[in-house]
Amino acid sequence: MSNDNGMRIFFEIHRGNPQEGPGDTASTERAFALVTGLPVDSAVLDVGCGPGRQTLDLCRLMPGTITAVDNHPPFLSDTSSKLTKAGQTGRARVLQADMAALPFEPGSFHLIWSEGAIYNIGFRHGLELWKPLLQPGGCVAVTELTLLREDLPGELEAFWKEAYPAIQTAEENLADLREAGYREIGHFTLPESAWWNYYRPIEEKLNQMEAQYRDNAEALEILGMERKEIDLYRRYSGYYGYVFYVGRNEVNHADY
Repeated sequence: MSNDNGMRIFFEIHRGNPQEGPGDTASTERAFALVTGLPVDSAVLDVGCGPGRQTLDLCRLMPGTITAVDNHPPFLSDTSSKLTKAGQTGRARVLQADMAALPFEPGSFHLIWSEGAIYNIGFRHGLELWKPLLQPGGCVAVTELTLLREDLPGELEAFWKEAYPAIQTAEENLADLREAGYREIGHFTLPESAWWNYYRPIEEKLNQMEAQYRDNAEALEILGMERKEIDLYRRYSGYYGYVFYVGRNEVNHADY
């Protein structure tokens, strides 16, 4: 299957889903509670917003304005629709942008938020890249796939070695957070239920699409990879998870 066809199948699986990674409102609220000192006119950047579940939560939780960015137009359309329905278009805007080349001036934001997205450019690299966009003393809150145990079963170790070789323990990620110039405010592991918020809609689509593409071996291979990921989590959820990391920008005047 060509790369274009592969991406078409991938986005067919993911189009219209409530969220594009493990997460839930309770975890967003818990992470936001760790953030202190936001001014009333605070500016928040939601990086890799996907279809905007956490964007709507942030609108409810915080004062100020939100800029939600993603590089996939259908996700931005979903977010825009949710903002319109919630009456939040005056406080939040959506923008198509590459998270590795964000088009903002240094010091533009008081808070940078990213759920289930920073892995696309790497945890440490993303933290370093986004840091100049924060006000001195501003905060970053991101979720990152994290090893909860290091004694991985062989099947699981082989999967993550191929799927995300950069996966680390919480201690290693916290070291990267500090080395990127942040002071840790707090961190916590998302509950398993936050994963099923993400996986259940995908499982429902897989059931439908496996019948639809039953004569297309290449499409079935892609669907099988998605199902394998879900099945691995069902069997090995105690070994890895998403962790919320919240840090404060320790000012380096050379950055401003």
